[in-house]
Amino acid sequence: MFNEEARLERPYRWAMIGGGRGSQIGYIHRSAALRDGGFELVAGAFDINPERCIDFGKNIGLDAERCYADYKVMLEKEAKREDGIEVVSIATPNKFHYEMCKASLEAGLHIVCEKPLCFTSAEAEELGKIAEEKNRMICVTYGYTGYQMVHQARKMIENGDLGEIRIINMQFAHGWHSEELELNDPGLKWRVSPDVAGPTYVLGDIGTHALYLGELMVPGFEIEKLMCSRQSFIKSRAPLEDNAFVLMNLKGGAVANLWASAVNAGAIHEQRIRVVGSKASIEWWDEHPNQLIYEIQGQPKQLLDRGHNYLYNNDPGVTSDRIGCGHAEGLFESWSNLYKRFGFAMDAVDKGDKAALDALEFPGIEAGLNGVRFLEHCVDSADNGSVWVDYK
Repeated sequence: MFNEEARLERPYRWAMIGGGRGSQIGYIHRSAALRDGGFELVAGAFDINPERCIDFGKNIGLDAERCYADYKVMLEKEAKREDGIEVVSIATPNKFHYEMCKASLEAGLHIVCEKPLCFTSAEAEELGKIAEEKNRMICVTYGYTGYQMVHQARKMIENGDLGEIRIINMQFAHGWHSEELELNDPGLKWRVSPDVAGPTYVLGDIGTHALYLGELMVPGFEIEKLMCSRQSFIKSRAPLEDNAFVLMNLKGGAVANLWASAVNAGAIHEQRIRVVGSKASIEWWDEHPNQLIYEIQGQPKQLLDRGHNYLYNNDPGVTSDRIGCGHAEGLFESWSNLYKRFGFAMDAVDKGDKAALDALEFPGIEAGLNGVRFLEHCVDSADNGSVWVDYK
């Protein structure tokens, strides 16, 4: 069961860049970070419009003087305060992630950043180097990885319940953008604009979520070669894709595939991962996150439920239940679990406690770098005729 007594000595003084009025992602960041007492929201650069920024900040309980229309001004002014910010979350369009992360690290702040972390692996490596030099954390919001049954799947695979892993099937394929909605939707418009979104749309926006689930669940998940085919079914989105297929050969002989799509008409989310072993298979679906399908060859299909004693309850990710089995836990609980781990990771770094840091399972700089590197290889393959490329 979730241990609400496991708390930091005091909350981190926390700010947001982006995530202002009407931002769905901003709201879930705030709900998750503030839930367990690990963070206190004290400042924000929520909007480049000063009046909107101040009005929004005041309405959610901040002092007007700590609501900044320019994030650089926020970093500068907060650094001069005795009670200045210690952590910043970045919830802006992709093109700003690199510069904002770099400036925040150089200001001595821990970072929580939306994915993709940046546009190139060189940028991600640079951020990782700065974070190491400054002894700061970079955390990436792969928000589905706070679900308990994702960690149950990892333990089952790790402990050999499935046998030798053969196939990993990953997908995140919704249908909400089957039409050219970006004509009247600014939030979608930037996602299909290369100068703002980067070199991909669905692969970076949702495909990396599915990829990280595979990396988390399957120990030793390491790509040797991949082949990518991507399409722009809404022609105005080209060169960015609204549908993509990726085939992967993994180290050790297993194979994997990933389908990312925004044009799977009729589908709500369809983020699923199925891992097939020599003895059994498991499948997790984010629309039913409290369950895990377990299929042993020659036996009836089993449905494992969150919160039961038959799970691997020696794993803290499995036992992060906030309420008993049978009650639904959802995305807000998953994000809250993630932010709690982020807080403990930052605390471990601040105290130089490597053992405590190593005991935590969360998406950090390596997860961010791996996502960016994956996108680079997908673009390389697709733009050269969907050829197989060596993974470097």
